[in-house]
Amino acid sequence: MERPRVLVVDDENSVRESLRLVLKDRADLTLAASGEAALELAAARGFDVILLDILMPGIDGLETLERLRTQGHGPPVIMLTATKTVKTAVRAMKLGAFDYVTKPFDIDELVLLVERAAESSALLQEVTALRQEVGQRYSFDNVIGRSAGMQAVLDTVSRVAPLRTTVLLTGESGTGKEVIAKAIHYHSPRAGGPLVAINCAAIPDNLLESELFGHERGAFTDAHARKIGHFESAHRGTIFLDEIGEMNPGTQAKLLRVLEQGTFTRVGGSQLVTVDVRVIAATNRDLDKSMQDGSFRPDLYFRLNVVAIHLPPLRDRRDDLPLLIRHFLKLKAATIGLPEKTFERDALDCLLRYAWPGNVRELENVIERALALSQGSTLTMNDLPPHLAGAPGALPVRTVNAADPNRSSSLSAAVEQLEHTLILEALAQADHNQTRAAEILGTTRRILKYKMDKLGIQSQDNSEFT
Repeated sequence: MERPRVLVVDDENSVRESLRLVLKDRADLTLAASGEAALELAAARGFDVILLDILMPGIDGLETLERLRTQGHGPPVIMLTATKTVKTAVRAMKLGAFDYVTKPFDIDELVLLVERAAESSALLQEVTALRQEVGQRYSFDNVIGRSAGMQAVLDTVSRVAPLRTTVLLTGESGTGKEVIAKAIHYHSPRAGGPLVAINCAAIPDNLLESELFGHERGAFTDAHARKIGHFESAHRGTIFLDEIGEMNPGTQAKLLRVLEQGTFTRVGGSQLVTVDVRVIAATNRDLDKSMQDGSFRPDLYFRLNVVAIHLPPLRDRRDDLPLLIRHFLKLKAATIGLPEKTFERDALDCLLRYAWPGNVRELENVIERALALSQGSTLTMNDLPPHLAGAPGALPVRTVNAADPNRSSSLSAAVEQLEHTLILEALAQADHNQTRAAEILGTTRRILKYKMDKLGIQSQDNSEFT
């Protein structure tokens, strides 16, 4: 690590000189004799650590510390205090001081504190830089979508991001709900705070409440110590609750209380915990149906559904396909360490014709697979999965004949007709085993089941494990 830049602030020349002699070989030092001078220097230069005397004429150390924090100068501040003013130093720490040392100084203690403060400052700068980098990655300009549907999404996101409003993202699996959630967070006043994402469907029902709200020691058999939950970790930031429709009713009730009052209790505890968290939820379920069948609380739905943003499926945003293909070709090539490649015309046409039941996530995976398995300088039909490329035994890629008088006049209806046919053929080929049919289609069983329900395809799969 480079030598830290340290500002020493003390009205006594002898103290400044002593600190200069102790630290001159370990830091780049700047000396100031007053709080006023310290504020000017901090505003003009960047420091990694500030050593600040408490008792000074004019602006004393406590007021200087408050002004530094108010002005946004955030390096760790070590307070310098006489032995009889330790209580004042403790007060300074409550105002945000990193630590304090008493006069006369223990040299080893002082050097250790400066080193620790410098390491803390370097870590803070690294975290800040990473957050800025991630924020730039999720800027509105980098969210790919020129189609009318995505432009409407981005318009709503840009208006709601600066607010604290709860947002509910809806849409099929793989449409990019988490990307939009991150864009909302990094364009909000909470961008400097944590963004905590949790998939409610990936955690067993009996563990979800503990994961979200934490638990006290002894709350259940394996609770050997207190655990902080995701809501506490997201304090002063954003929590993204993906697959909110999978949350069990008991946890739904606790979430409702957080949204209404900003408080909750840890599992096995009785003390109220207060948090300041913005909630963004997402689901690929029809929550209206879930409310009707009693699996989702209507009062929670109305709390979440303050601003609802629906992400269109990829089949309804065909204008974005070429942009997304170029984006993932570049991104995945860099990720797996390969030179950038392009698709041959017939392979590109195949991608553009395909219905993409798995949406953007499926497209991303298909392109990564093609790059990883390709051997030539360009990507061909042979590099695509069998169900796209029309290899022997796979489902052919169909196109709608514009001259067919019986064709649907609606693109969405034509896509549904194509999906209906492909699913029926895949089910027949897999002897109605939905897991194998999903593999043939290059999607998941959950997405296949969703499509079947949507298209009114009756299941004949009576096996227990599919």
